[in-house]
Amino acid sequence: MFILWLGLYMTLSNRAGEYRQQPSGYKAFIPAPLPPDPPIKLDWKLQSLLSEAERSLGRLEGSITILPNPDLFVAMYVRKEAVLSSQIEGTQSSLQNLLEAEAQIFTDTTPKDVNEVINYVAAMNYGLKRLKELPVSIRLICEIHSILLKNVRGRNATPGELRRSQNWIGPAGCTIKSAIFVPPPPDIVPDALKEWESFIHSEIDLPVLIKIGLAHSQFETIHPFLDGNGRLGRLLIIFILTEKGILQKPVLYLSHYFKQHRQEYYTLLQNVRDTGDWESWLEFFLNGIKIVSNEAVETIRKILKLREDNRLLITNHLGRKAANGHKLLEHLYQRPIITVNQIQEITGTTFTAANELMKQFVELGIVEEMTGYSRNRRFGYKPYIDLFYDE
Repeated sequence: MFILWLGLYMTLSNRAGEYRQQPSGYKAFIPAPLPPDPPIKLDWKLQSLLSEAERSLGRLEGSITILPNPDLFVAMYVRKEAVLSSQIEGTQSSLQNLLEAEAQIFTDTTPKDVNEVINYVAAMNYGLKRLKELPVSIRLICEIHSILLKNVRGRNATPGELRRSQNWIGPAGCTIKSAIFVPPPPDIVPDALKEWESFIHSEIDLPVLIKIGLAHSQFETIHPFLDGNGRLGRLLIIFILTEKGILQKPVLYLSHYFKQHRQEYYTLLQNVRDTGDWESWLEFFLNGIKIVSNEAVETIRKILKLREDNRLLITNHLGRKAANGHKLLEHLYQRPIITVNQIQEITGTTFTAANELMKQFVELGIVEEMTGYSRNRRFGYKPYIDLFYDE
């Protein structure tokens, strides 16, 4: 009995791969190809979570369709995901910092790492556009990575190129021998990524969300770049969901859940490597999909109510200016921080008329002045920004 138990344990512990001694004296992890062997055990708990996650994503997809112009609102979901995913990697920038930087508002307290978040937004938008002509692939990953690390921390870590040297994960200052995890040697990376890419596009009979959960964990295990692997791995969840037609728009900020449970997130990914426990990771992943999908649906509900309330204010108080007021309101959903000059461009009116329109928006409580300056003022659509804010 003991021998049978030991054999089963060894089989399961090697399920995700194995640690191999390297010539330099450290052990690196060599991932096994997906899907896992023995196969994923879809017991009642995992099956139940899968059904709940699928239903929640379905509700989210349905909610997007009732938005008057979904593309107007997508930008804020992308920004929120960018901020939270970057914060997991140690950036200090908030959603407010990002919006201010986009509006060219910089102060002494603006975090220097805000450009990393700006790059994340650019990488997300680029990848979604590129998906129309190129599937999720090594080529796409490298293109996105080069945008993610452009002119920011990690810019010297060969952006857009698979690593040619060994990396490792652990507390600051640790050596490769004391690291928590050492990914595969660089010569293994290209083939491991090819197997990863083949798995994503394979016809293997697995539920799509299970497939995505496996793919995310495997990507983080391969750790194919010298920097930016965490952010890129989380971006890829959205890209695969979109490519597979599960979501039409990128309105899922899963990094919110990963950030809230950051230590559990890292621990479960490591447990996959150490013990082959794919099931616990998948339970965590599916639970995150369910929770964040439900949160995103609630955000859409609040957006619709806010929009209706503000449209009513504009109609009831702006008289002949209501048409320009509605035009400005729609613009604020995409760019919630704005100047009077920009209002002039949007409405095609004089500067004086644009200034008066903004003054009325302030009086109605729709926007507020953000800079405290008498010139070069910026106005923010705070009620809308607050729907996405996360401390």
